[in-house]
Amino acid sequence: MIDPTTALAFSLFENRGVYALLVGSDLSSAAHIPTGWEITLDLVRRAGLLQGVTEQPDWVVWYRGQFKKEPEYSDLLNALAPTADERRAILHRYIEATPEDIQQNRKVPTKAHHAIAQLVKDGFIRVIITTNFDRLLENAIREAGVEPTIISSEDDLVGAVPLAHSRCHVVKLHGDYLDTRIRNTESELATYSAQVNQLLDRIFDEYGLIVSGWSGEWDSGLRSAIIRAPSRRYPFFWTIRGAAKSTAEDIVRHRAGRFMPITDADAFWTSLAAKVAIQTDLQRADPRSVKLLTATAKRCLSRPEYRIELDDLVREELKRALDLISAENFTMSGAWNDAEFVRRVGRYEAIFEPLAKIFAVLGRWGGNDQFKTVGEVISSLTDQEILGGLTGYLALRYYPAILLMYAYALGLIRAGQLGRINSLFRLAVPDRNGDQENLVTHYFLGVWEGSGNDAWKRLPEFKGENRKTGLSDHLHAIFKEWLGAEIFLSKEFTPAFEEFELLGSLAFISLNADEESLTRMCEDKIGHQWVWAPLGRIGWHSAVSRPILAKWKTAEGRKPLLDAGFANGSAEFFDKALLCLAKLMSRMSWR
Repeated sequence: MIDPTTALAFSLFENRGVYALLVGSDLSSAAHIPTGWEITLDLVRRAGLLQGVTEQPDWVVWYRGQFKKEPEYSDLLNALAPTADERRAILHRYIEATPEDIQQNRKVPTKAHHAIAQLVKDGFIRVIITTNFDRLLENAIREAGVEPTIISSEDDLVGAVPLAHSRCHVVKLHGDYLDTRIRNTESELATYSAQVNQLLDRIFDEYGLIVSGWSGEWDSGLRSAIIRAPSRRYPFFWTIRGAAKSTAEDIVRHRAGRFMPITDADAFWTSLAAKVAIQTDLQRADPRSVKLLTATAKRCLSRPEYRIELDDLVREELKRALDLISAENFTMSGAWNDAEFVRRVGRYEAIFEPLAKIFAVLGRWGGNDQFKTVGEVISSLTDQEILGGLTGYLALRYYPAILLMYAYALGLIRAGQLGRINSLFRLAVPDRNGDQENLVTHYFLGVWEGSGNDAWKRLPEFKGENRKTGLSDHLHAIFKEWLGAEIFLSKEFTPAFEEFELLGSLAFISLNADEESLTRMCEDKIGHQWVWAPLGRIGWHSAVSRPILAKWKTAEGRKPLLDAGFANGSAEFFDKALLCLAKLMSRMSWR
C-alpha cells in the first residue's frame, strides 16, 4: 500500500544515522565519468596504438596474447607514465572536468550526488561505501558544508576518526583515482585486506544498508562481506533499473532485503531527499502545546504577580528555539538551491511559531514591561555571530527576528497601540557589523538582506506566479494562518496586516529621509525625484491602500499617528511622506 521510496524515507527519518549507503558506478556514469575498467581498456588501446598496432576488435584479447596476462590498471599506468605528475596528467583527462565539461554539466556532481549530500548534512546518512574512485560524492558533501572522513586505502585507516565520531565516513573500496593502487581486475576485487574487511564487517553488522548503482557482479570481495554479516536488525534496500541479476537476487534473499525499482538515480535520490525533508518540516510544535503556551501567557498577563512566570515562559521558549537553530542544524555553507531555501524557511517558521504566537498575545494584551521583553528577545536574535558561508543562508538567520517583529506588531495593531508600534520600528538593534541600527531601517521588507524577491517568489505556494512582493505575500499568508482566527475577525486581518506594513514604510521615511528631499519630490511634476521606502503588498493592493490613505489624510486619522511619533510628530513632514508613499504605490502598481 506504501510505495518503497516512501517507506524508505519514513525509515530514514525515524532512524537518523542508522543507514549506510553503498554506491556503485551508475552514479558516476551518469556524470560521464568512466569506470576503472573502461579507463583500463582505453589505456590498453592507447598503448597498442603508440606501438604501431592497428585498431583491434578486442584489445583485451590482443593484450593477453602480447603480454600473457590480464590487463591491470596499475601496470599500464606505470608503464605509460613513470612519474606521479605524468600519471596525474593522464587521469585528469578521464576524471577532471574541463571548462567545456562544466558548461555541458559533465563530470560534475549530479542531482543524485547533491541529494545524498543533503541527507548527509542533515544527519540521516553518515557512512558511505563507494566503488567509484572519482571525487564527485565527496565534493558534493563538501559543498553541503560537511567535511567527510575519506578512507581510500589501508593507510587511511590508521588513525582515522571512529565511525561514531565522524559526521560522514566515505569508504572508497576501489581507491582514489590519484592513487595508482586502485582496484580494477576480478582478482583485485576478490579479496580485501584484513583491516578493510574488519571495517566492512562492522558496517554491515551495525547499520542498515541502501545499495544504489551497484550490480554486485564483479566485486566478489564486497559480496562476501555483505553475505557474511550476521545482523538483520536493520532493513536492506537495493535500487535497480530493469530486471535484477541473479547475483543481486541471491544477496537480497540472503539478507532478507527488498528491491526498489527506479527509473534513474537522479529522480530516486531527489525524491527520497524531498520526502525526508517534508517529514522534517512537519515536525512543528504540537498545536495543543502551542495553545497551552498562549493560554499561559494570557493568564500571566491577567495578574501582575505572574510577571516572573511570564518572563520565564518567554525565555524557556526562546532557549528551545535557539537550540533547534544551532549551527549544527543550520550550516551556512553549501551550494544555493531553491529547495534548500524553502526547507530553511519552513524550519525557521516551524521552530518559532510558538514564540510568535506568544508575542502576538503580548502585543494584544501586554504593556510596557512586555515591550521591554520583546525588544530584548528581538535584539538578541539580530546579534548574530559573524560566520563564513553563503550570503543567502547567512541573511536568512535573521528571519526569526522578523517573524517575532511581525507577530508582536500585529498584536499591537489589534490593540490600537500606535505609540508602541512606532517605538518597535525605532528599536535599536545590532546589525551584522555590531553597529546599532533601527529595526525598521535594517530588518524590514526590502531593506533586509534576505528579502530578495527572486527567492521568495519561488516558494511552492506561489506556483510560479511572478510576485512583486514575495516576502510580504508569504508573511501575510503565514500570519493569517497563525493569528487570523486568534486575534482578528475574518475580514480584519488583511487591512490590519497591510496597514502595519505601511506604518513601517512611513517609519522608514521618518528615519531616513530629510525634509528637503521630500520637498523636491513633492514639487517635481515630471517624476524624476523619488524618495525610496520599502513597500509590501499594499503597494499594489489598491483595494486596501485607498481607504487607509484616505483615512490618514483626514485630521482624525492623522492625529493619532502624529501623537504616536510617526513623521517625527510633524504634520508638514507627514503630508510630504504620505505623498511620497502614494507615488511609490502608483509606480509599483504599473511596473
